[in-house]
Amino acid sequence: MQNNKEFLATEPIGKLLLKLAVPSVISQLVNMLYNVIDRIYIGHIPGDGSLALTGVGVCMPIILVISAFAALIGFGGAPRASIFMGKNEMEQAKKTLGNCFSFQIIISVILTALLLCGNRFFLMAFGASKNTISYAVDYMNIYALGTIFVQLTLGMNSFVTAQGFSKTGMLTVVIGAVCNIVLDPIFIFGFRLGVKGAALATILSQAVSCIWVIHFLCGKKTFLRIQKKYLRPEATIILPCLGLGISTFVMQASESVISVCFNASLLRYGGDVAVGAMTILTSVMQFAMLPLQGIGQGAQPITSYNYGAKNVDRVKKTFKLLLGISLAYSVSFWVILQCFPALFAGIFTSDATLAAFTAKALRIYCGSLFLFGIQIACQMTFVAIGSALCSVIVAVVRKFVLLLPLIYLMPHLISNKTNGVYFAEPIADLIAVSFTAILFAFQFKKALQKCKTDR
Repeated sequence: MQNNKEFLATEPIGKLLLKLAVPSVISQLVNMLYNVIDRIYIGHIPGDGSLALTGVGVCMPIILVISAFAALIGFGGAPRASIFMGKNEMEQAKKTLGNCFSFQIIISVILTALLLCGNRFFLMAFGASKNTISYAVDYMNIYALGTIFVQLTLGMNSFVTAQGFSKTGMLTVVIGAVCNIVLDPIFIFGFRLGVKGAALATILSQAVSCIWVIHFLCGKKTFLRIQKKYLRPEATIILPCLGLGISTFVMQASESVISVCFNASLLRYGGDVAVGAMTILTSVMQFAMLPLQGIGQGAQPITSYNYGAKNVDRVKKTFKLLLGISLAYSVSFWVILQCFPALFAGIFTSDATLAAFTAKALRIYCGSLFLFGIQIACQMTFVAIGSALCSVIVAVVRKFVLLLPLIYLMPHLISNKTNGVYFAEPIADLIAVSFTAILFAFQFKKALQKCKTDR
């Protein structure tokens, strides 16, 4: 069975990337449906749909933090497992999987306790108003109970795709998303549970996905199996995983911090309608970002395995192909978005005022989206080759050094203060992509040279 993993080193890269990336992209798109479908249904609740949508949007910073902790462990451990497989160090790869599984359970218990005790406090701090807090609390009280399912599904599925089982990884999220799509209208409208029904549908769907992925990783088809003897956490195993995963954690957790700052500024300058528009803007941004991350995840096993095996030429070819595909996608999506912003806004709300406001804000907020293929390709490759420090640096620079100050600075530089808040995103992205590209050009060359020397 171990010999089967060598297809990562022998198959043509274009064919291999297609085989691994397509299921990963589908997985990301389907995974996005968990929250997006909720928002679409909630936004069309008769009477108070726009307020309910805004309330659920305020929950997003907390949901992003939950996902970020899953990424911290799963996205840090999975590339290390792939590298160990490339070196044919299967014992270390199995220890990595077992340690990450145990650590995710520990994190899940802690997060659940915190959310159940303090979610109202967090939600008010994150931009909820007296008009929207009841919807936000109703959603989070139920969603918090499913934290362990979210953690294990997202984190452990990384180990499925990292071994090259991209179709199985795709099925993990497809199964859950189909359940969510079916259950949402039943609970929201059929049982008249509103936002509570949306949260209940989501956690039940995640539970189904969780059972699926754990069953696979305990079965006979996987190269790496969850085994009792590897479950006890070891510092030498788990700490390097956390070090590598910290960049993805910072990316996703910083989205939470940034979301809080956006909501607070927009509530001040534009009221509930501006915060509601932000909920839609972040949903549309997911349409752009998640497929890019899916392409990057498809390339990750190829890059990591061949980097561990010292196959420098295949690492270089994989990055060039990843960059070309990612850039083509981001440019295409940006063109469609700039031409038809009202189409995207209308998907999430039937409120004419909110839809019109959002359509104008979309063109501003996503102004630099066409460059994101470069950002994601470089950042995902940093992670794939184990370059933890560089991946952390580019994540921190984009969010904390650039975007965070600009959210508060731009309203003082533009007469329309609400638009000034939205302008912070494209300006930060433009500078961040330039910085990332320059850093990557130097560090990637250095890493490949070291790889040649070691070989």
